[in-house]
Amino acid sequence: MSSDFSNKTEATKSKPKQKPNHPKRYIFRSMSVAHVDDEYDNNTPAGEPYHVDKLFPNGDIYMGQWAHTRPHGHGKCLWEDGCMYVGDWLAGKATGKGKFSWPSGATYEGQFNNNYMEGEGTYTGSHNDTYIGKWRRNTRHGKGVRTYDNGDFYDGGWKMGRPHGRGRYHWAATGHQYDGYWRQGAMSGAGTMAWANGTQYEGSWADGFPRGNGTFRWSDGSCYVGVWSEDPSEQSGTYYPSSSNTGGGFEWDPQEVYLVNLSDCRISPGEKIPIFPSEKAVNWDCEEKVYGARRATLRRLGNGGAHSLGSESSDSSDEGGGISTSTEREAENGGEQQLSLDVLRGYRRPRLKIKPAKRQGLTISRGHKNYELMLNLQLGIRHSVGRPAPATSLDFKAAAFDPRDKVWTKFPPLGSKHTPPHQSCEFKWKDYCPLVFRTLRKLFKVDPGDYMMSICGNDALRELSSPGKSGSFFYLTNDDKYMIKTMKKSEVKVLKRMLPAYYNHVQAFENTLVTKFFGLHCVKMTGTAQKKVRFVIMGNLFCTEYAIHRRFDLKGSSHGRLTVRPECEIDSATTLKDLDLNFIFRSHKSWFQEFCRQVDRDCEFLEQERIMDYSLLVGIHFREVSRSGEPLIAETSLSRGNGDQTSEGVPPRLSTADLSLHFDSNRLASIKLGSNMPARAELTMRKNGGEAQLIGEPTGEYYDVILVFGIIDILQEYDIGKKLEHTIKSFQYDSTSISSVDPRQYSKRFRDFVFRIFRDDV
Repeated sequence: MSSDFSNKTEATKSKPKQKPNHPKRYIFRSMSVAHVDDEYDNNTPAGEPYHVDKLFPNGDIYMGQWAHTRPHGHGKCLWEDGCMYVGDWLAGKATGKGKFSWPSGATYEGQFNNNYMEGEGTYTGSHNDTYIGKWRRNTRHGKGVRTYDNGDFYDGGWKMGRPHGRGRYHWAATGHQYDGYWRQGAMSGAGTMAWANGTQYEGSWADGFPRGNGTFRWSDGSCYVGVWSEDPSEQSGTYYPSSSNTGGGFEWDPQEVYLVNLSDCRISPGEKIPIFPSEKAVNWDCEEKVYGARRATLRRLGNGGAHSLGSESSDSSDEGGGISTSTEREAENGGEQQLSLDVLRGYRRPRLKIKPAKRQGLTISRGHKNYELMLNLQLGIRHSVGRPAPATSLDFKAAAFDPRDKVWTKFPPLGSKHTPPHQSCEFKWKDYCPLVFRTLRKLFKVDPGDYMMSICGNDALRELSSPGKSGSFFYLTNDDKYMIKTMKKSEVKVLKRMLPAYYNHVQAFENTLVTKFFGLHCVKMTGTAQKKVRFVIMGNLFCTEYAIHRRFDLKGSSHGRLTVRPECEIDSATTLKDLDLNFIFRSHKSWFQEFCRQVDRDCEFLEQERIMDYSLLVGIHFREVSRSGEPLIAETSLSRGNGDQTSEGVPPRLSTADLSLHFDSNRLASIKLGSNMPARAELTMRKNGGEAQLIGEPTGEYYDVILVFGIIDILQEYDIGKKLEHTIKSFQYDSTSISSVDPRQYSKRFRDFVFRIFRDDV
């Protein structure tokens, strides 16, 4: 390859036609090297590719088509360390068909996208480790066949560089073969292992070993059927001799399968790719972020060029070797390729950057202005929950819902007959409808001891950094299970009024999405201030084992529903709004149908209670995030499935997230409507300019996610204040775009919007 460059020491350009009076054009025979800081010919139209040979200061060489300030078209790049790429370029990135060679003799020939090996391609290692199949972001991902350097052979599905899904592995040295399901590089699910001596095991596997129901057969036809486990105490089964076996007693330990039979059935690590093409990025000395050659781009797109204009998400896997600094810099600079398509079409492509989740709130310690209020609250809760009470029934008289049903308790610092001494100031404590809320806690399966320890334990509460729009303050328990919200007197009245209907609703529908209320209280300070603080204790929607990467407060309206904050300031604690939403959530049919039914029930309940201005709070956890902080696009071909049933009896057409969860019984048990729900989030894009587009256009790019959601802020009546707000804003804005509307109209608009962003994954 170096010989291709040895006779070329000068950049040559194919110039446009010269004007008649233009000076004579010279053709140089002895040429000098063109440096990267040389300006391109001003007579060359911007964006029209032309041929150059460039030698960079670090010794890298590029020879091929060039447009504006970077490679565009067909070209060849030879790096100083001996790596070489020959193929298609788009806006300075290896994109399209090409071949990458390593100094060791290894090669990759196939599709590239944004400097990554992506699409169909063949990798041939220096020791004849060969893979032919699908790639995604430098990793084997999809359907593929690999012949390892030791002669082993695998044909099947791949995910993030490891066998995943249905596949067949053959051990060359022994002749053994496994045909079945895999998960993250290990035999998992239903499968059959056939040993070269004629014995075989057919049944369930987990983490590379038999686990669960299975049958071990000998070559003479006898078999052992039972439950398998690496733990001998969990192993059980029955031996069935063959008709030809007339011998005496049979002695055999099933643990031999683990200790002997499988001892030489290890998966070959294979040859590692020394360095990835995406890590060989060249600084083209270009400061512009948007590729300016629009005519060349449009011509290439119009001619059906085989360029996959993908997203800028990065990859992270055992095989991919992590994310290089060049890749991170590439992600920060934005998606030039995608911009050349999306911007020209008038769409605004969202940038997704996931920052590490931070613990919310400021711990209330001594010296905090609300320290005494926190102590009073904890003393009151301990008193309310801990005092003896008659056994509660889920059905009781209407008198229990009487708004006047409240219990006042005085807490002097020295204590009293019913209260302990304390270090706070004297205060009075009020319980509203104590029997009802005690019963609600029982209905919601809240253990009294755990409830008391969460709120009143040794750990202090945490105050959220800023009050809500209503002026209320929010406090979180240390274990994140409960949220405490200060309330206005009008909100307390609404909750007491609707309490009977609320109780009946949550009792009738176990999977209701409305806020769970556990207690309604008031603290009255003594002294000159006589300050009253009313508060309600609620369940924290985002108390989950999954980190919440994005959260959205959705109403279905557009006026004022945009978070004016730069992308760099958005983190996991930022609450985004309707016009910030850039996803459509697709869940399995059974979950989607139950979701629609429950949203209808909850909205009908709120409409009957004349409630409006509520929201659907949605938390998103991206299951796969690169080390540079970008969600990884799901492999749709693997996540869709191709059969009626998986090996574990899982229904078809589940996402990758669903399948992963079905192999984890603990996490499977935590899934319910609105909590830890697996789904696929399809990225959407909105058009630039014009009227606000409430829901963007689907792009076909999917992310495997876990969703947590519920209906919050359900204590706002359509009172005289809201009616006045509706009248005033209707003169200024489109009446259908504002939040303050009649409960019936609000309910309809809310449901219409929710059923557009949540869809069946068909």
